[in-house]
Order: sequence, then structure tokens, then C-alpha cells
Amino acid sequence: MMLHNMAYLRIVLISFIIAFSGFADSAAQENSDCFGCHSDKGLKGTHRSKTISVFVDEKKFSDAIHGSLTCISCHTDLEGKEFPHDDDLQTVNCGVCHSLEQEFHEKSLHGKALVKGDPLAPRCYDCHGKHDILSAKNPNSPIAPLKVPFLCGKCHQEGASVQKQRTIHQDHIIENYSESIHGQGLLKKGLIVAPNCASCHTAHSILPHTDPASSISRENIAATCAMCHAEIEAVHRKVIKGELWEKQEHILPACVDCHQPHKVRKVFYDQGMADKDCMRCHDKTEIKSSKDNRSLYIKYTDLKLSRHLNISCSQCHSEVNASHVRPCDSITKKVDCASCHAEVGTQYLKSTHGQYFAKNDPNAPTCKECHGMHGVLGKTDPKSPTFPTIVPSLCARCHREGQKAAVRYTGSQHEIIEHYTESIHGKGLMKSGLTVTAMCTNCHTAHSVLPHADSASSINTKNIPATCGKCHHGIEEQFEQSIHAKLVGETEKQLPVCADCHSAHTIRRADEDGFKIDIMQKCGRCHEDIAKTYFDTYHGKVSQLGYTKTAKCYDCHGAHDILPMSDPKSHLSRENVVGTCQKCHPGATRRFAGYLTHATHHDPDKYPFLFWTFWGMTALLIGTFVIGGIHTLLWLPRALKMQHQLKAAAKKKVETTIKKLIKDKENDGNINN
Repeated sequence: MMLHNMAYLRIVLISFIIAFSGFADSAAQENSDCFGCHSDKGLKGTHRSKTISVFVDEKKFSDAIHGSLTCISCHTDLEGKEFPHDDDLQTVNCGVCHSLEQEFHEKSLHGKALVKGDPLAPRCYDCHGKHDILSAKNPNSPIAPLKVPFLCGKCHQEGASVQKQRTIHQDHIIENYSESIHGQGLLKKGLIVAPNCASCHTAHSILPHTDPASSISRENIAATCAMCHAEIEAVHRKVIKGELWEKQEHILPACVDCHQPHKVRKVFYDQGMADKDCMRCHDKTEIKSSKDNRSLYIKYTDLKLSRHLNISCSQCHSEVNASHVRPCDSITKKVDCASCHAEVGTQYLKSTHGQYFAKNDPNAPTCKECHGMHGVLGKTDPKSPTFPTIVPSLCARCHREGQKAAVRYTGSQHEIIEHYTESIHGKGLMKSGLTVTAMCTNCHTAHSVLPHADSASSINTKNIPATCGKCHHGIEEQFEQSIHAKLVGETEKQLPVCADCHSAHTIRRADEDGFKIDIMQKCGRCHEDIAKTYFDTYHGKVSQLGYTKTAKCYDCHGAHDILPMSDPKSHLSRENVVGTCQKCHPGATRRFAGYLTHATHHDPDKYPFLFWTFWGMTALLIGTFVIGGIHTLLWLPRALKMQHQLKAAAKKKVETTIKKLIKDKENDGNINN
């Protein structure tokens, strides 16, 4: 800290000198003179025969730690020079102000490599930047604690050029650090007090561990670690044999003898003291609860194979008291998982499940009902109850027909699990084992389960496209550009979303005949008048007969990318309509595509020719039948009379014929005699 203060005082002193010299020399350059050219983003220059950008962001420079200095404070070779100056400038010497840091750097591994001309040797600006240098306390600075491992990792991560050139080096330095207790504290939990690379190796005096002056040499490593672990000697005396300390009093053993550098881990013993106290009783199968006689046996191996293998009993059962004969006899509350899983706990309390729990509803599911208790496994473990293929069975414990959650269902919500099992999602997951197929938690979420009427629900009408889009991303993109999505906020009508056409739990394949026939009715729920005109056409009439190969609404208008005909991207725009018809009618021409698909004789304003033609032909037909009917009625009495006369004539003819036959027979008899 003292070094930084001294450096800061030097900078301030130089600033005052430059400022006062400016009063004496009216010709001294100002920063505005430099930025007159260097504020141009396209400005190029040459450095060591290479073309480089010489743009300098004036705002970033002003906000930087050197913002109060003039350009010539660092570029001293330009003082008094006329513009434009030469391209090749002298390298800025940071040691003019930061002499102590420069001295450390020159003696360090980095400085020695620089003297040797190693192109990989880092210079000041490689770590601190050039014109936008920020304080280490600024989160945006490359030397801020959270960014130091990434800064050093540019050269020291496995596979980097520096690591490849080294003949002797530790493998995976940055990778091991990120998984260590130090790395996890800094990078995963954001604890800026956790050690980073510079904490142990220092910022500028980086030396090999064989150098007696190095902060990581065997003689100095204990003091380096003690900067954070101040009471480390007192702590270690409790666990390390006294004879090891008595060899040389008050001298710590080398930390790296037990804790590997870059792999420093917290030591987790197989059973801590709290666990041993608990397992004295809970490893017995016969132990029972005095309240409800349930088993209190815990299989310790299950606990150690779970996600909580590094968590001791007392971390969850925080009320245990080791001073009691039975440490757990002081427990009055249930385990609060939210003490570690705060975000999930908040989501749960806001959900339907959590609301029932807050009301002390005995049917409200708790964490242990879904995740288990002592054998909690991750959702990627096939044995876990939250593994994708098991989730429907897990939810079915409450939501299958007749179970405690299902008894609250109203309307058409019944048989949810049964319908899901037979849906395309259910078959894909439970019969084909496709773990990427949508399951209950994909749509309803795991912890934020809310009714569809809640605007925050993942299955609320306005959120359904995004929910389905997590898997069907391409379809969501099409839908978001369609007329159904674009009309949001422009109409009070209920606009369709995924569930309106595909349903929620009974989703079928879109190429099934049943779906194709049913979809026509679903379009008609909103477009009732248009649907009527469709069913008046050949396409519609054949569809009603169950023939699925004829054109349906989506064949012409599209399924998810429906657009008005005026949109050039529409399937029915002038540019695309012929191609749309050709999907079913390969020989279709533009004249063919002029067919009026929804033309109806019921609309005299839109289709007057069809209207009057239909009614004219209808009137002609009715008139013909009316005249023919009147003629028939008028002719009927005469027809009846004629029929009567014909019958009488026929009867008379029959009688005459009979008489003649009798007479002829009598004459034949006389002749024979």
C-alpha cells in the first residue's frame, strides 16, 4: 500500500511540474493538440515496420488514472516537436514515475525475459493497458482481483505460447487454480479477498521458487500465506504433532508440503466431528422417531455419494448442539434448503406449491418430496427422481387422476398425466428415452410453477411462445414474425399461441390425419366467416369427407409464418402464390393461381357477380319447378278422367273378348256333334 502511495505522490508531483511549466512556456503542447489527430478511429501509423491503429479514445483517457496528465508527460520525446510527428516513437518509460515497480520488474522473470528480447515477455501495458489504465479497485480494470486470473491466463493457461516454451512447468496452472478453494472463492463466489495470482506471486517481483527472494520460496511461502491466514500457526498446532513444531520454534513448515500450489483444497474428512456424533445413533436400522415411530436410519454411504457429500449434518440441521447427549434433541425446525439455495427458495415460495406450503396445506410438496433427503442426486444422474425420464412419474404422484393435486382440477384439466403419456412429447421421453424431449418442468418450470392465468407463469398466453421456443427455437422465430404475433397490442381479440392449435398435454404429430382434419376447426374458431367460405369450396367439401391430401388452411397460408397477402414474404403474395399452388398442382400457372379460393355467393358486396349468378340460377330453377308444378296440378283432373276412361275402355274390351271366346267355344261344340 505504501508503494502505491509513493507512486501516486510522484505522479501528482510531475503533474504539478508540467502544469507550472505550461505557464512559463506558452508553446507547450496540450492534450487537445494530440487528440486533434488521434481521436480519428481510422488513423494508422507504423511501429517496427508494422501498420497499427493509433486511435486514442479521449473519454477513456480522461476517465483513466492518468487522465490528469498531459500526453508529453509519458511521450517525452515529443515535447516541443511540431505536428505531424514521426511514426516511430520512443517506448514510454513507466519507471520515470514508477521507479520501484520498474526495479522489481527488471529483476523479475518477466523483466529478464524482456532484456533477452523474448517476444512473449510482458511489458507494463500488457497488464495495465496503455491510454485507458484504471485503478485495481475499478471492476473494469484488467488488474481488478476478479480479472487477474484471466489476465495471467492469457500466457499461463495450458496450451498458451508461454507454457509451450517452458521446459519445466506445472501442468494446468490456471485450470487447477479455478477448481481450488481459492479459485472458487474468487471466480464463483466473487470474494475479492480470496487470493489471486498476484497475492502469492506479487504483481511485479515475480521470481522462481528457487530464488531466496521469491515470495513463493520455501523460506518465504509461510509468510506469504500468513498475509491472509494470520493465525495459521495456532490453528496448525491443534492438528500437527508437537514435535514438528519443536524442531524450530515459531517457524511454520512450508505450506506446500501439505497444500499443493494451485490445487489448494479445503480438507474434507470422511466424517467430521458433527457427523460422527450424529451417526452414533442414526446408523442403526432400529432407531425410530418417538413422535410418529418413523425410521430415523440414515445410510451414510448414500449421503456421501449425493450432491451434498461435502456438507456436514450440522450445516443443514443447524440447531444441533454438540454439548447435548443427543445433539439433535434441540432441533425444533425443519431443514431450510433456501439457506443455501436462496434463489430457488424464493421461486418456490412464489409458486403455487409454495403458496400452499405457506398455508400449511398438508398436500403442498416440499423439497424432499421431489429431491429426496440424504441421498440427493443431480438431475443428470439416471437414478435421480429429477432425471428427465423419471420426472413425469414424479409429478404423477400428485397430478395423476385421483391424487391429491388432481382433486382440485376443474374444467378440461383432467387426466393430465394420461394425456401426456400418449402425446408426442410423452412417447418421445418415456418410450423412446429421448431426454431432450419436453417434460413437465420444461413447460411449467421446476420451482416457479404458477397457474396459466398468472402473468408471470411460463404457461401464460403471452409467455407460451417463449416457453415452447426453448426447444422449438426456429418455429418461435417464424411465429414472432407472423401476423398473429405482430397484432399483439393492436387488437382486443384473443390471438392464438402454440397451445391453441397444438393443445397442452395432448400434443400430436402434425403429420397425423387426425391433426390435419382437426386443425381446420381450430382455425375456424377465430376465422368463422372465412372457414364457412372454405367449406363451400371443393377443398373444404373434400376435407369434410376425411380426405387429408387436399389443401388445408396451413397449406396456403403457412403454419407458423402466416403473413398478410400484401407482405412480399407471404405464401400468398403475388411473387409466391404460384409456387404455393404448385406444391399440390405442379402445372399451375399464374392464371391458375387467380382462382378465388374463398369466393362465396353469400356476399353481394365482395362477390356481386357470383351472388347474382347464384340467385339468378336459383330463381330460374325454382321458377321452372313452380311452373312445372302448376302445370302438373292443372293437368291432374284431366289426367284422372283420362285414366278413368282408359280403365272403362279396357274393362269393356276385356268383357267383349271374353264373350267372343265363349261364343267361339260354343260354335266349336256344335260342329263336333
